[in-house]
Amino acid sequence: MDILSIALPAALALAADPIASLIDTAFVGHIGSVELAAVGVSASVFNLVSKVFNVPLLNITTSYVAEEQALIRKEDSTQSDDNGLSGKYQNKKLLPSVSTSLALAATLGIAETVALLLGSGTLMNIMGIPADSPMRGPAEDFLMLRAFGAPPIVIALAAQGTFRGFMDTKTPLYAVGKFSLHFGSIGCQFLAFACAGNFLNIILDPILIFGFGLGVRGAAFATVISEYLMAFILLFKLSGKVWLAPFDFDGRKVFSYLKSGGLLIGRTLAVFITITLTTSVAAKQGPIPMAGHQICMQVWLSVSLLTDALALAGQALLASSYSQGNYEQARVVIYRVLQIGLGAGFTFSVILFFGFGAFSSLFSTDSEVLGVAQSGVLFVAGSQPVNALAFVIDGLYYGVSDFAYAAYSMLLVGLVSSIFLLLAAPLLGLPGVWTGLFLFMTLRVVAGIWSFKDRGKMMKGMLVGNGM
Repeated sequence: MDILSIALPAALALAADPIASLIDTAFVGHIGSVELAAVGVSASVFNLVSKVFNVPLLNITTSYVAEEQALIRKEDSTQSDDNGLSGKYQNKKLLPSVSTSLALAATLGIAETVALLLGSGTLMNIMGIPADSPMRGPAEDFLMLRAFGAPPIVIALAAQGTFRGFMDTKTPLYAVGKFSLHFGSIGCQFLAFACAGNFLNIILDPILIFGFGLGVRGAAFATVISEYLMAFILLFKLSGKVWLAPFDFDGRKVFSYLKSGGLLIGRTLAVFITITLTTSVAAKQGPIPMAGHQICMQVWLSVSLLTDALALAGQALLASSYSQGNYEQARVVIYRVLQIGLGAGFTFSVILFFGFGAFSSLFSTDSEVLGVAQSGVLFVAGSQPVNALAFVIDGLYYGVSDFAYAAYSMLLVGLVSSIFLLLAAPLLGLPGVWTGLFLFMTLRVVAGIWSFKDRGKMMKGMLVGNGM
């Protein structure tokens, strides 16, 4: 129940972003197959450049805040009276992890914007989109406009990491789906569904893309506007719980972030280079195959990433138990999250196997593009159980702050998978690309099971040693 109480609200929040991305893809797909392929390439580049730093910051913030909260709660339980929690829980908290994370987020966001603006042409060349390609113009337009959304994305992720560390996954749901305002003692809530987060993105897409005739630029504008709104909402909600400004600068905390972040940056690079390589080799097949591949990837990632809700639930609960030395509870969290993740993966697999044809028709009316997309149904549906385990295992790594193993194992997995992709794609085309992706996720699961098998023995030994 602890896992589900965290995971279910998180799943709703996480579902909003993939759904918005799917709707973006659907609107752009109705402009044309060239535009759909161009946005697919640009989105892949943006994810690689921005999330190299964003994903590590999110996960480190979650783990550090959960550990700080657990230790503070443990101290407070020994000092509080019989009436409940002490004063520090009734007022704003000053947590070094939070202020450090937000300061780093603002710096990283600005740096990412500058890098994307100055390097858009070079990045397109790296992706195999030459200057004379019909995809080049719309791809660069989309990427350069999306660059302005980098700062709010990083700041919002740092704020989300803080809420996750608090084991509060309900508050981020406001940022992506609704916004709550409390009016004095009345306690009323104003739910502005049409004016927050991804809902605003969905509303603005058709207005800007078709109404104003902005095409792919309209899709980029809609996304950036929604990202700034989400960041504002999250910071507004967070400001009521903690001090956002770093009044108590902790150099050791910054060093800890940079050390752990360096490891996870290497890991994230391995992930995104492998995923970006699949986009690059698919783009070399031409606009039609690339457009079909983009549909498969959007559905594949959107559905499988929903298991991130379980991953973050496992991460927060495991970080809390592990930091306090409660190894029996930690083992229970690991096993239960893996069991639920595997069940969710099989469920998604069945749904996609029977429903992928209907899903893919939402993204394009081009029969050739839809034919390519439909040929990937076995990949999209069949890989879901493996994907679910891979994403859940990621969260468990971070829950025990095992950033080193997470990084080094992913570098090896990414290297093996990338070599396979480079060899298989020229021979097999898109089936080779999809096989490479399946191999990538399978190796991630194998590495994770190997790690937690040894860690489970270690925790069992500690329990026996402590006489528990």
